[in-house]
Amino acid sequence: MSMPFYVSPEQLMKDRADFARKGIARGRGVVVIQYTDGVLFATENPSAALHKISEIYDRIAFAAVGRYNEFENLRIAGVRLADMRGYSYDRRDVSGRGLANAYAQTLGTIFSSGGEKPYEVELFVAEIGDAQGADQIYRLTFDGQVADEHGFAAMGGAADVATAHLAEHWHDQMSFEEALQLAATALGRNDAGDRTIPARDLEVAILDRTRPQARKFRRLADEAVNAVLTP
Repeated sequence: MSMPFYVSPEQLMKDRADFARKGIARGRGVVVIQYTDGVLFATENPSAALHKISEIYDRIAFAAVGRYNEFENLRIAGVRLADMRGYSYDRRDVSGRGLANAYAQTLGTIFSSGGEKPYEVELFVAEIGDAQGADQIYRLTFDGQVADEHGFAAMGGAADVATAHLAEHWHDQMSFEEALQLAATALGRNDAGDRTIPARDLEVAILDRTRPQARKFRRLADEAVNAVLTP
């Protein structure tokens, strides 16, 4: 009788983590930046139909890198969860922290399961507050870990290079125009050399606390992005 094939749990988890990281690194990065009147999301995305940044609920937005079909399933599940909670209880009971915890449980369960491959995704969940100090930004990794980010963050692609650039230039009194210019510059940074990303290839959205309506999410058109980025 042949001996059964054995892989230690440590090696199995390492292999699954390496697999997920390689898939995520192949995707284009996403940056999120806090500015005085809200939170800005930006990513390089030439597609006009397949969005990587989306609204989840009134004050909550979602951004992702990795495999589109996987993070789209997570986005839809988040929208359904938020709608159900808001309908069953109160709209104020829907929070970014609650949504991040739900995503963390889902990603952690999938990662630790031996029956299916881990999701090749990383997520941002952000909720805007009434003041800048009340904004919340959560970063979720493929294995279900949650990090509470402050000021700025980057994931996917050349995230380390982008994060270093953001750390060097970000300040807590940034205007929207400064935040967008910084985001575009950070996304163009990589180990192979800096480049300028055309405005038409940028997907940009904001959570704007100055909007009078309950829904604070707004997607920016190419013309508005180009007007800010063109000298």
